[in-house]
Amino acid sequence: MDLFSTGMELTAIPIEDGELSLLPLLPMPISNAEIFARLLDETPWRADTVVVYGKRYLQPRLTAWYGEASYSYSGLTLQPLPLTPLLEQVRAAVEQSTGRRYNSVLLNYYRDGADSMGMHSDDEPELGSRPVIASLSYGATRTFILRHKRSKRTVKLDLTDGSLLLMAGALQANWLHGINKTTKVVGPRLNLTFRFVS
Repeated sequence: MDLFSTGMELTAIPIEDGELSLLPLLPMPISNAEIFARLLDETPWRADTVVVYGKRYLQPRLTAWYGEASYSYSGLTLQPLPLTPLLEQVRAAVEQSTGRRYNSVLLNYYRDGADSMGMHSDDEPELGSRPVIASLSYGATRTFILRHKRSKRTVKLDLTDGSLLLMAGALQANWLHGINKTTKVVGPRLNLTFRFVS
């Protein structure tokens, strides 16, 4: 699908010390609802334990790792599953929309408002010094929070069904990001973070 025929392209979000862009809806030949249902059904979701400040915690969400390389964070090493035909199709659309190449994707399943992602940076050495992370959301809207490491400035973005957020440049070196728990009633959300692991 030609991006220019849809009028949809990445729009830069002004932010200091990094690069941030948003595409409200990733063009795909199949519906968001079908992608969501298939990913939910086809993915072997895992409940993993991570180490945070020396203590082990069960991650407050389910995950799966696909691609060409293993990936380590918070004391956890993930061995990759081969990309499925659906994930290959989604990756191709993300690459076309961002003009970047990705060889791996982390899937996160937020079952409800009690599931979350602690504040962190994607700054593992295997991602390089200026990582490019393409974050694709399906399902319920959740608020994505960025907090500058020095100034403590906070930016909040609502990530909606089918939206694509691109983080690049020095963003990971200067900002933390995460998804807070919420007491609001929210439906399930799937998040796919595409990256290039060397």
